Amino acid sequence: MSGTQRGTRRRLYTVGRLTAAILIATVGLVAVPTASQAAGPLRNLTGSKFIGYAANAALLCNNTADCASGQNPATYRSLADSEFNQVTPENAMKWESIEPSLNAFNFTQADGIVANAVANNQIVHGHTLLWHSQTPADVQSLSGAAMRTALQRHISTVVGRYANNPNVKSWDVVNEAINDNSSPQLRQDFWTQNYGGNFIRDAFTFARAADPDAELCINDYSVEGSPDVAGSKSQRLFLLVQTEKAAGTPIDCVGLQSHFIVGQIPDLQQTMTRYASLGVRIRISELDIRIPLPGTAAQFQTQAQNYASVVNACKAVAACDGITIWGIDDGHSWLPNSCCPEGVPLLWDANFAKKPAYDATANAFGPGPVDTTPPTAPANLAASAITSSSVNLSWTASTDNVGVTGYDILRAPGASGGTFAVVGSSTTTSFSNTGLTANTTFRYEVRAKDAAGNNSAVSNVVPVTTAMGTVDTTPPSAPANLAAPTVTSSSVALSWTASTDDVGVTGYDVLRAPGATGGTFAVVGTSTSTTFTDPALAANSTFRYQVRARDAAGNQSAVSNTVQVTTQPASTGGGCSVTLVVQTSWGTGYVIQPSRVTNTGTANITGWTVTVTLPAGHAITGFWNATESVSGQTVTFHGVGFNSNLAPGASGEFGFQASRPNGNTALPTATCSAP
Repeated sequence: MSGTQRGTRRRLYTVGRLTAAILIATVGLVAVPTASQAAGPLRNLTGSKFIGYAANAALLCNNTADCASGQNPATYRSLADSEFNQVTPENAMKWESIEPSLNAFNFTQADGIVANAVANNQIVHGHTLLWHSQTPADVQSLSGAAMRTALQRHISTVVGRYANNPNVKSWDVVNEAINDNSSPQLRQDFWTQNYGGNFIRDAFTFARAADPDAELCINDYSVEGSPDVAGSKSQRLFLLVQTEKAAGTPIDCVGLQSHFIVGQIPDLQQTMTRYASLGVRIRISELDIRIPLPGTAAQFQTQAQNYASVVNACKAVAACDGITIWGIDDGHSWLPNSCCPEGVPLLWDANFAKKPAYDATANAFGPGPVDTTPPTAPANLAASAITSSSVNLSWTASTDNVGVTGYDILRAPGASGGTFAVVGSSTTTSFSNTGLTANTTFRYEVRAKDAAGNNSAVSNVVPVTTAMGTVDTTPPSAPANLAAPTVTSSSVALSWTASTDDVGVTGYDVLRAPGATGGTFAVVGTSTSTTFTDPALAANSTFRYQVRARDAAGNQSAVSNTVQVTTQPASTGGGCSVTLVVQTSWGTGYVIQPSRVTNTGTANITGWTVTVTLPAGHAITGFWNATESVSGQTVTFHGVGFNSNLAPGASGEFGFQASRPNGNTALPTATCSAP
């Protein structure tokens, strides 16, 4: 396998401190050399390019929509906020994260990452809308018109949610669609087998309809070599983009994932120039440069030189928008894993110390003086199209010595007094402020900002009084069919039937009372969908839940039915669960990847046993990342090395392939046990 390739079964989730433990045990044997400290942070050095990172939603935001805090270590969040001006969600925007089952959406993790990006003046690249992996089984099992409908609904809902957010600028619409082998052109998976049409063209068309202003990308790996090499994967991607562009498919961008091995970096400048000839933008979308463990001082210096060469290539090509590093620190990287034995691929080590690669990256971008010159103040701020609930604002553009990246819109209550606060942002010279109260006075200002975070002086002040409106006094209907389908020792998952409203339901309050009787119901959370998970509960405890709806006018519905729940007894140590995901299937077989084992207990486990029961006539034809024993239709798998020692809440993965009688669509079941 060449340095630009990676295995088709890469680990899809970072494994947190499990990976850190491996790296500390190995890299600790080598003193990583340091280079002269370059000026930072990185985001101040990149000029018109971006420098981004792949965001772990748990570490950054503790998987919450408001992103008020992240999990330890705090250094991860500090570096994420200060060093980068772009962010790509590592997993939070993938199909199984946002729509785990058909038409049941959960934006909590994605909203948290976006909220943090807005707060830190970072642009967001959505990742990813269509992929052969991390797509729910109920989508994979669809075909024809039903699959096309599901794809359109998913893209319209996800892209549409952020279409009016100026920080969300681009999307990986199609990910890893090119076949690894020389033919056919496309990967043979459930999309090519079940869709019955041009799913790539449809996906880009659906995304353009959902957000006409977004930059839409096709993203792949092992495409960093020259597209002129006959039979190469890079050439297959080049020809696909060329064909689709000629047909009018709105492909704006090509993402080169760039998962490299140290010392094996192709001529990226030549490759990017060739792709740019198609009239598309280019981005280095998932850069990491891995080293055979534990690594030597010379290899870390070569890694630093390789990072610098990637930066220099991007700087030399005008169409290259920037570089996203696939993670922050070695302790939370997806490497090493089942794809590759190499690791330590990032700019910070497992203890968040800068590596030579950091300084090489900073110096390659340019350690010159930090931009401290603010843009000029926007002028001629004016208001138009004032209704009872909205106002349109426009102004004359600011100028900057490097370049204006956007504008903050500030609002204060009343005709005087009060405090101006940011209520939105825009990359153009206009903004629509919606959701206002009728017959109410506000004042507006606008200020410009640049890539270095400098803010201009504010514009002139514009007072606005919204028009009289009809006051909505009709509450939504009460939510119905409240149920608790999943109960563990520490959490309860709730679901209910949606309420209706004469204007529109804006969300739901979830109320909880202690015990089977008595006590007071109090709000413990909110949701914009018809599901909610209440975490961090006491084990073996009884609670009662109710849900009520609310609308934009603040009207509240009557409460739903009451559901009584008793959490499971506390685990006294290790325990585990297993989830089987069908990656692909055909008439006489299927691939289960990943088979994800999660430590559900409160203590580390040093091993696990997954017992798989195969339907009659099914047989294992291959497996990976586990050991196997077979007894009739019962197959026992045990973890190996990197995936068997799991901290509480951590996961490991393995996979297998099975044959089955033609037409038999039954699937195996599995249970998990741990010491």
